[in-house]
Amino acid sequence: MKNLFKALAEFQQSVPVIFKDTTAGPYKYADLPAIFEIINPLLKSHGLGFCQLIQGTQLETIVFHVESGEQIKSMTDIPQGIQLRGMNDFQVLGSAITYLRRYALSAALGLVTDKDTDAGGEQTKATPKSDTKWLNPKTNEWDAAIKFLADGGAMSDIKKKYAISKANETLLMDEVLG
Repeated sequence: MKNLFKALAEFQQSVPVIFKDTTAGPYKYADLPAIFEIINPLLKSHGLGFCQLIQGTQLETIVFHVESGEQIKSMTDIPQGIQLRGMNDFQVLGSAITYLRRYALSAALGLVTDKDTDAGGEQTKATPKSDTKWLNPKTNEWDAAIKFLADGGAMSDIKKKYAISKANETLLMDEVLG
């Protein structure tokens, strides 16, 4: 691994801070093309490369030394059950993969970006135990939850039994309140 680590250390000394110049809502980030434009020539000059593969519900990031074949790997879980306003499931998945590619690669290569504001976003994913069933509209469980809440039941009791996204929680309360 000495070839890989030596080349990676030299790469890290030569790569500049990558500025977050793409805006999405109130947040700024460095998009993948901007990152690639900066790092690809430097990776090549230091004999390094990378690839990112989807393995089931994980993203695998591999950084390798071209001549020796030495490599380091990292696995990142792709979150499941996330809902984002105005996006279908495939758009949410694509967005998650792009986001994870950017940050997994930055972590693997030791990239530095300017001020980090990504942690300020609103998370809409419920975090259920692996055996917890999701509560979704147009199911018998959904109808039972509406009746339970209309009869004076508490949302906290529903959340003890089901995982529910923030968007579906709002929709459920809207249906109960009419």
